[in-house]
Order: sequence, then C-alpha cells, then structure tokens
Amino acid sequence: MQKLKKWKLLQSKLVLNHPWCQVRQDEIILPTGKIIDDYFVHIKPEVALILAITTNQEIVFVRQYRHAVEDFFIELPAGNFDPNQESAEIAAKRELEEETGYTAKKIKKVATLYDRPSKDTNQLHLFLAENVMKTSEQQLDITEEIEVILIPVESVLEKIIQGEICVAGSVAALFLGLNLSR
Repeated sequence: MQKLKKWKLLQSKLVLNHPWCQVRQDEIILPTGKIIDDYFVHIKPEVALILAITTNQEIVFVRQYRHAVEDFFIELPAGNFDPNQESAEIAAKRELEEETGYTAKKIKKVATLYDRPSKDTNQLHLFLAENVMKTSEQQLDITEEIEVILIPVESVLEKIIQGEICVAGSVAALFLGLNLSR
C-alpha cells in the first residue's frame, strides 16, 4: 500500500459568513507541490438523524420540500445542532418530537458518518429509537412544512430501490439501524 500524504494548508479565510451559510477559501499545497488557491470548504453544523420505529413496526418519516433541488423528499426526522449547546442524542430526540410529535424514551447511537468530506465539515449522527409513540403535535420552524408518514418496515427496501426514499443520510440510517433492531 502506498504512503498517502495530507495536503498542507498555507492560508485560509472566511469568504462568506452568514448565520445560515459559512464558506472558507483555503490555499493548499498538494503532495506533488502544486498550489491550489481556491479550494472552497462549506462549514456546516452537525446533524442528528433518527430512525424511529413504532410498536406496529412502522417507521416515522417526514415528507418535505427541499428548495436546493426543487422537489419533495421522504426522509427520516433530522436537524442541525451545535455540539457546544446540546448532545447529538438530545438533538435527535428533540428533532423527532418537533418534526413529528413522536417521542422516544430511549435511543441508541447507530453511527457517526461524514456526509461529504471533500467539501463539507459536518458529521451525521445516526440514532435508532424503537417503540416510539405519538405524544404531541408538531412544533415546526418557520421554514418547515412537514407531512408525517408512517411506512411499514417491510416496505422500506422497495421504496429505496424505487427511488421514493433517496436521501443519503436516511438510507444509511435505515440500513444500519434496521440491522441493529433485529
């Protein structure tokens, strides 16, 4: 196996600093000696995502519009959080309740993954909750309009194959989480 080398950071500056979006421009030197002065990195918040399964073996999904690709998607409940303010576990429980009205008494960590490490800084924290129950109404943010959908566990794989469920973090959580719940 060949010995790979890290890129060396020469300098870095924040070129976009907005509460909803931060972009850093790095000047780097590659192991070959080539300098790249416009390598852009998206500084993103951490994400907590939860695979919630009801006592009837249905998975709690959310369906919502995603403006970047101008379409509706079926996803697992998820949201951004600041690890200096709350843990990933608390964020996952909070997002489940806010987006769906379902509550999880106990959750377990499934995995921590990187979404797109070539350009993004954040991690996805995946959790599994079993025997969740509807306990309240949704508490949505101003930008959220969310439909809650319950899909039987046995139907999920077909929906992934058909492209009805196609958001990477949700698909990863489903495969990893359903394997743990068996």
